[in-house]
Amino acid sequence: MTIQVLKPKYHVEECLEQIRECLEIGWTGLGFKTVEFEDKWKEYTGHEQAHFLNSATVGLHLAVEILKKENGWENGDEVITTPITFVSTNHAILYEKLVPRFADVDEYLCLEPEDVKRKINEKTRAIIFVGYGGRVGKLDEIIKICKDHNLKLILDAAHMSGTRVNGIMPGTWDGVDVTVYSFQAVKNLPTADSGMICFKDKHYDEVCRKLTWLGINKDTYARNSGTKGSYKWKYDVEYLGYKDHGNSIMAAIGLVELQYLDETNAYRRELAKCYDGIFAKEPKIQVIGAPYADECSYHIYEIAVDNRDGLLEFLQKHDIYAGVHYRDNTEYEMYAYDHGKCPNAHVMSNKILTVPLHMHLTKDDVEMIANKVVEFVNAC
Repeated sequence: MTIQVLKPKYHVEECLEQIRECLEIGWTGLGFKTVEFEDKWKEYTGHEQAHFLNSATVGLHLAVEILKKENGWENGDEVITTPITFVSTNHAILYEKLVPRFADVDEYLCLEPEDVKRKINEKTRAIIFVGYGGRVGKLDEIIKICKDHNLKLILDAAHMSGTRVNGIMPGTWDGVDVTVYSFQAVKNLPTADSGMICFKDKHYDEVCRKLTWLGINKDTYARNSGTKGSYKWKYDVEYLGYKDHGNSIMAAIGLVELQYLDETNAYRRELAKCYDGIFAKEPKIQVIGAPYADECSYHIYEIAVDNRDGLLEFLQKHDIYAGVHYRDNTEYEMYAYDHGKCPNAHVMSNKILTVPLHMHLTKDDVEMIANKVVEFVNAC
């Protein structure tokens, strides 16, 4: 049996039933299911605003763009961010002609607050905090830094669907200006691809909805369902916008999988504990821990070993396909200007390995995988 590092599990018949409803009614685009999914997401998370998008990547871009426009940031201003993330986090900053300023990571592979403070200067306008693997890290300290320095805070919650702290979703905390979630194919709440952007400020949400529909000030669904009279086709174009909104087919899948998110996250935590129990006895294996582990979504489970690439090859020989999340972004040419300024991130980037963690695995599978890891590191 081949074991993949990430593999979604859909409730297929229920998803098909929801999709069939879209097809039979004849409404598969913006509106109908997207509105329903936004409402359900707000109910589930506690966010006051939620707008369904075609990906989390466009959500990050919109977060940066809208904060820049609405707060008068200038080209060349800086946003403090992490080097241990998928490049979409940092591309979102470059899209708006701002400068990603990289701060180091802590033991959770999230932003390290003290280094964040060192990176703040007169051009700093915001911080992007990535909830790596669903971990909340030291988000509370980052929020305080933002308040002390009058900075905006973007929470990249691509891995955090379902993560809580004492029952509360971190994206709803006071001090978080905007939160972006991912429902990409292998995420905890999977669709083919989509995301959700949740602004604290209602005005920003209103701007966002126009930008995601090419700058048009009234979407097709609103014109068909809420406008009276013979001029339903009339609208204005207020912004140079994009085609970034989500569609009802993806929302239909999301509506089904949202019902199971807490259940599946609970199972992920059980599998993580199985790994923990085996790896805790092995001094050559460093487990990347999680604060509030009993409420973490555990999108990915990370370990760090000295011969990471050798371990990857060894596991592949046994049909176990682990992964690496992520390469230090300052090793990429476009971000090389900050290379060497985040020493812990650089070291960990060459050691971290993502072991398989998904709903198709049994605890016996996890024990087998963990024992193969132990076998390799002890033979080195």
